[in-house]
Amino acid sequence: MTANMVAEPPARIREAGRFSARFVIAVAFGSVLNPVNSSIIAVALVSIGRAFGAGASQTAWLVSALYLATAIGQPTMGRLADLAGPRRVYLAGTVLVAAGGLIGYLAGSLALLVVSRVVIGFGTSAAYPAAMALVRRQSQRLHRETPGSVLGALAITSQVSMAVGPPFGGLLIALGGWRLTFLINLPLALAGLVSVLRWLPRDEPRLDPRRGGRPAIVKTLDPAGLGLFAVALTALLVFLMDLAAPRWWLLAATAVAFAALTARELHAQTPFIDVRLLAGNRALTTTYLRFGATMLITYCFVYGWTLWLEQAAGRSAASAGLLMMPSFAVAAVVSAAAARLGRLWPPLVAGAAALTAGSALLAVLRVGSPLWLLLVVSVVFGVQSGLNVVTNQAAMYAQAPAGATGAAAGLLRTFMYLGAIASASLIGLCYGREASDAGLHRLALILTAAGAVLLAVTIADRPR
Repeated sequence: MTANMVAEPPARIREAGRFSARFVIAVAFGSVLNPVNSSIIAVALVSIGRAFGAGASQTAWLVSALYLATAIGQPTMGRLADLAGPRRVYLAGTVLVAAGGLIGYLAGSLALLVVSRVVIGFGTSAAYPAAMALVRRQSQRLHRETPGSVLGALAITSQVSMAVGPPFGGLLIALGGWRLTFLINLPLALAGLVSVLRWLPRDEPRLDPRRGGRPAIVKTLDPAGLGLFAVALTALLVFLMDLAAPRWWLLAATAVAFAALTARELHAQTPFIDVRLLAGNRALTTTYLRFGATMLITYCFVYGWTLWLEQAAGRSAASAGLLMMPSFAVAAVVSAAAARLGRLWPPLVAGAAALTAGSALLAVLRVGSPLWLLLVVSVVFGVQSGLNVVTNQAAMYAQAPAGATGAAAGLLRTFMYLGAIASASLIGLCYGREASDAGLHRLALILTAAGAVLLAVTIADRPR
C-alpha cells in the first residue's frame, strides 16, 4: 500500500468510519421523498380533477393509494433492509420513486395516476426503515452509541419537507402544471442515488448469498405472513376511510385476517411480524400505540384546523398555510433540542401535555379569534410535534432488537399512517359538510379527551 493510498482513502471508506455530515445527509435525504409526496398532492388535486373530469371522491384515491402503499410497504421494506442490506433496499426504493414519478408524468388517465402513486408509495417506504437500519449498523461498526442528533436529523428532515410540500407544489403547478409534481421525483431520486452511492458504506448482509441468495431472502421474508398483513391492513384502512357510513364487514374481515396472521406468525420459523416479540416487548408495543394515537391527534389538527380556517374563518389557502408555518418551524427547533436530551420519559410526558393543551385551545377558537391566539395554537402544536416525533422514534430505536431495526421502524410508520387515515374520517364526522365553530369544538372535545388519556398512560409508563 502506497503512502498516497494511505493519505487519500476513497470518500466512501472515510465516511464509513464516523457519523459524518455526509453520512447523516445521505440517510436523511430519503426521508424527504415520502412527506413531500404526501403533502404536495394536496395542491394538485383540483387541477388533476379538472384534467380528467374527476370529482373529489375519485381524486381522493390519489391520497389514499399512497397511504395504503406506504402503510404496507414500510414494514415490508424494513424487513427487506434487515435481510438483504439497508443500502441495497434504499437504492431500490429510490429507483421505484423515479419510476413512479415518470409514470405519473406520462399518465393519460386517473387510474394510471393511482398506479403511479402506489409505486411512489412503495418506493418512498424504503427510505425511513432503511435509514434507521443504516444508522444502527454504523453504530455497531463504530462500537459507539448513536448520537441523538443523527436520529433528530431524520425527524427534522421529515417535518421540514412536510411543511414545504404544499408551497413547493404550488410553485411547480404555476411553472408547468400538475404533471411537474410527479416529474420532480426524478431529480430528487437522482440526488438520493448519488448521495447513497458516494457517502454510505456498503452493506454487510446477514444472509450469505452463497448459501441461498435471493431465494433464501424471499423465503425468510415470509410471503404468506406478508400477504395476510397486507389483506388485514387494507381492510382496516378502507374501513377507517369512511367512519360516517361504516362498512362493518370490513372490520370483521380485518379481525379474521389479523387472527389468521397471528396464528401463522406464531408457527413461522422466520415471521414477517414477530408476534411473540410484540407480546413480550411491551415497551415497544406501547410505543407503537402511543405514536399512533399521537399522530391521530396531530393529523386532526393539521387537516381539521386548516379546513376550519378556510371554510369557517374565511381565510385564504395561502393565509392558512402561513399560519401553519410557525408550527413546523417550532417543531424543527424543538426536535433538535429533544434529540440531544438523551432521555425519553420527560419529553414524552411534556409532549403529551402539550398535545392535550393544544387540543383544548381549539375549543376556545371562534370565527374572528385574534391572530395572536391562532399563532399560539400553531406554536403549541409545533412544540408537541417536536417532542413527540423525535422521542417516540428514539424510544422505538432503543426498544427494538438490533437485528430487526428496519422492520421495527417500518411498523412505527404504519401506525402513523393509521392515525392519518383515521383522522380524516374523524374530521368528517365532526364537521359534516362544512367546517364550523361547532364542528371544531366537537373535534376539540374528542382530541382533548384522547390527549388526557395519552398523558395519563405516558405518566404511568415511566418504567419502560
